[in-house]
Amino acid sequence: MSGLRIDEQADRVVAVLDRPEKRNAIDVDLVNALHELCAELEARPRLLLLTGGAEGIFAGGADIGQLRERDRLDALAAINSAVFARIRALPMPTVVAVDGPALGGGAELAYAGDLRVCTSRAVFGQPEVRLGILAGAGATHRLPALVGEARAKELLFTGRRVDAAEALRIGLVNQVVAEPAELLPAAHTLLDEVAKGSALALRLTKLAVDAPAAAHPHVDLVSQAVLFADEEKHRRMTDFLERRRRS
Repeated sequence: MSGLRIDEQADRVVAVLDRPEKRNAIDVDLVNALHELCAELEARPRLLLLTGGAEGIFAGGADIGQLRERDRLDALAAINSAVFARIRALPMPTVVAVDGPALGGGAELAYAGDLRVCTSRAVFGQPEVRLGILAGAGATHRLPALVGEARAKELLFTGRRVDAAEALRIGLVNQVVAEPAELLPAAHTLLDEVAKGSALALRLTKLAVDAPAAAHPHVDLVSQAVLFADEEKHRRMTDFLERRRRS
């Protein structure tokens, strides 16, 4: 896939942004590669780990050269926002591992994941207003959901960058590691913990959490009804009771 390296493992896919010469800027080829990845994970659901391949860079944002030439019809085509929404809606949980800058569209790509792990040198920012546009690929609704409306508005209005320590404090990331070499092991450890759950329960939990408020409690009730009839639920609960009986 152009601009994306894929490593398929037993229960997960590791996708690595691979445009080091452009600081992993998100261009049309990379967007198309992400769509191909999503199609694979929709057809065969697995966990996803998404990270940047270049040392000390996640994604420096959208490709400004391409972005400058886009017109209003391109904006309405939702080139970046559509693929980020597709990543957000993947059936199984996703973890984004960030080292270095995640700016503009790069930050919005990180927000599209379910969970985020970063290094101490990670930086997040939305500089779009200073380029004469808005953060239109998800930040206007995902960022408030992550850090609260007032904080999100401050970051979107000013373009101020957030370092790793602040990102952890305000809930933008789930974990910070000190050294770059610790990043992928930490992300895999988090996915290992996620993978201990029932695959169907994980899918339905993600579906329920991401459902609009008006869908609750109905989506929870239907999802639980499906799970109560699942053989995996009976097996896991039987194993739990047996372990408790033996202890």
